[in-house]
Amino acid sequence: MDAFTIDLLLDIASVIAFATGGAFLLIGAFGMIRLPDVWSRLHAAGIMDTVGAELILIGMMFQAGLTQATLKLVLISLFLFITSPTSTHAVANAAFTAGIRPVRLRKNEADRVIGESAKRTGES
Repeated sequence: MDAFTIDLLLDIASVIAFATGGAFLLIGAFGMIRLPDVWSRLHAAGIMDTVGAELILIGMMFQAGLTQATLKLVLISLFLFITSPTSTHAVANAAFTAGIRPVRLRKNEADRVIGESAKRTGES
């Protein structure tokens, strides 16, 4: 294969990675707006943060070629791959500790009714 064909294949691979990453970011952004509670929004943010950003970084790696910039992008990608799920878990743990429960949850671990039905009946 000649250099032109390799450059063309790298461009096609980077466009696919950018488009797929952009789609994940867009779907995650819609999820952040449309989903009803913290737990659903955390799921959307986790997908958006991990998969979308990683695919965008992979597309940048294809464009950069084998340079020092690619090494920096790999390090950024590894950092995001480790810290994004960790931070999502930390926020979920803080929300659970604060007593935030899913919108449609009817009973918690102590068998007390919580959520929407508790507001209607006056229970807490």
